[in-house]
Amino acid sequence: MDLVKEMSELSRFKVKFVFESGKEVLGELVRIKAPRTVEKLLMKLPLTARVLIWPPDNPGEIYFNVGINMGKEKATKNIEPGDIAYWPMGDALCIFYEKIEPYSEVNVVGKVIDNLDVLREIKRGEIVKVLKLEE
Repeated sequence: MDLVKEMSELSRFKVKFVFESGKEVLGELVRIKAPRTVEKLLMKLPLTARVLIWPPDNPGEIYFNVGINMGKEKATKNIEPGDIAYWPMGDALCIFYEKIEPYSEVNVVGKVIDNLDVLREIKRGEIVKVLKLEE
């Protein structure tokens, strides 16, 4: 295996978001996007949290507390549907499923790779488990 491919694979971590409704979303954390934030998130997994929805009137993201207390790292308000990001102001992980502007800057840490559409069906207050998948 060539070094570039090997390094790329070593910096990507598959995660699964399992909701109490039985729905699942597959994502990938990518170290190069925000290395310190991704490392802190990985050390925290598996984690369980209660889902919130933003914005309340026309939802475009789910988010939930992760308890890592990180600051900004390559922070931006420029996100795309499918982005997984850490929100420093709220100490929360956000998963964007519509093209919206975050409340404040976020550290993009990864991407949803399967089942993005099911996030539209997730309800406020639902419990989510975030698991790291072993390769």
